[in-house]
Amino acid sequence: MSVTGDMMASYRSPRAVVRRRLAMGEREDRAFAVLMAACCVIFVSRWPALAREAHLSGTELNPLLGANLFALMFVLPLIAVSLAFVSHLVLRAFGRKQSSYGTRFALFWAMLATGPLYLLVGLVEGFIGESSALTIVGALWFIAFVWIWISGLVEAGRVST
Repeated sequence: MSVTGDMMASYRSPRAVVRRRLAMGEREDRAFAVLMAACCVIFVSRWPALAREAHLSGTELNPLLGANLFALMFVLPLIAVSLAFVSHLVLRAFGRKQSSYGTRFALFWAMLATGPLYLLVGLVEGFIGESSALTIVGALWFIAFVWIWISGLVEAGRVST
């Protein structure tokens, strides 16, 4: 199935999608491509909010975009890899037997699969600003992210045993 098809299927059955993706074999280049695509989607989702901030504060947009580009395309991948490593260690401490690759891929896939919801968060933040609508959409994104990530971790542990 295509990446976008798998992203949408992740909302229905995330374990099946992660199982199918992990069955393709452990390829770090594929995991890194998923991570960078997720970071790119998150960067694009920030544009409306940054444009709103620049307009309301009377500042220039380009420095805001540059700072976000650096943070989301260079720093966020490092944070994501570190978070995946820590979650792998925690799961190992609790007796789970998944591979390090499976743990990383579950996090990276959750980041990418929830990209459409994060784009919605960015639109709401850019057009409406801080409001209860932003809180609701942000909570929806967070719930979907955690659900897909945990489902992916469970499946990664099942596939590797």
